[in-house]
Amino acid sequence: MTTVPQVRTRVRIPLRFGEGPAVESEAVTFTGLSDGLEHLAFVLGKPGPVPLVRLHSECLTGDVFGSARCDCGPQLAESVARISEAGGYLLYLRQEGRGIGLYNKLDAYALQDSGLDTYAANSALGLPEDARDYTAAAQMLSLFGVQQLDLLSNNPDKAAQLARHGIDVRERVRTGVFANENNVRYLRAKAEQTGHTLALPFEDWPASSAV
Repeated sequence: MTTVPQVRTRVRIPLRFGEGPAVESEAVTFTGLSDGLEHLAFVLGKPGPVPLVRLHSECLTGDVFGSARCDCGPQLAESVARISEAGGYLLYLRQEGRGIGLYNKLDAYALQDSGLDTYAANSALGLPEDARDYTAAAQMLSLFGVQQLDLLSNNPDKAAQLARHGIDVRERVRTGVFANENNVRYLRAKAEQTGHTLALPFEDWPASSAV
């Protein structure tokens, strides 16, 4: 039986990252999304006709524990601040490890420690390089009446998938570059293999850096 996506609950939640000020948000839950997962949307600021939107894939290690092996935590904090100012939506999507799950992501980390990059490690485990599908994200945006948006992302695939679902990406807005010696290989792999728009300032860092 096909279920029509609907808004389930709306609740006010102040968001705070580190020692920064709290940001007011409205968290929204849904029923009937295509993949059946518990995705969240956060309404930030005052969304206009063309809101600023971030599709942020869940990263327990980066978002919660502050792992330096990725740039997810800093991107999340930056996105909340920028969207709050511009007005728009942050969609928090339950797609840990680019859709392969937490344990598989940590298995891939172990392979990365032996020299594989993040995509090769996924492939070595018999998993897709990127298993994320943004159909549910498009459904969530449609429930907010969003037909056109500015997408806060370095990832061209997100814009392409939204376009296939009939959502016009007017502009793709780059996030900051949060590079360090632990994640620079990971960021380079994203830029070189999947076309992420990242201007990396650390080309002379050693190739043996983690990730």
